[in-house]
Amino acid sequence: MRHRKHHGNLGRPTGHRRAVLANLAAALLTHGRIQTTEAKARAVRPYVEKLITLGKRGDLHARRQALARLRHRDIVDRLFCHVAPAFAERNGGYTRTIKTGFRAGDAAPMAIIELVEQPQGGETAEAE
Repeated sequence: MRHRKHHGNLGRPTGHRRAVLANLAAALLTHGRIQTTEAKARAVRPYVEKLITLGKRGDLHARRQALARLRHRDIVDRLFCHVAPAFAERNGGYTRTIKTGFRAGDAAPMAIIELVEQPQGGETAEAE
């Protein structure tokens, strides 16, 4: 029975799924906004929100935990120096998901997931 097994596996083995989530989270923290499928957006949201909470904590252990998940020191530095301080006054709800329609090739439902507040410093995808 699959009772209470509500987390999706995105149709991937565990290692591949963890790598996909880490790469999506790294892209979101780097650019501030990414476009992906709705299923991946729903899966990456709690992943990123927990990372931002680690960044708000700011101690060495939190930095090492974030580095174990993201595996890129420059992205962890960006998380702790730019992204987390932007959310210092906010208690959760760091991301927003906007449904954008369906992909042309396979009609997969697409969504944009973005950080609610854009961090200052560093590059972002917002060049408007």
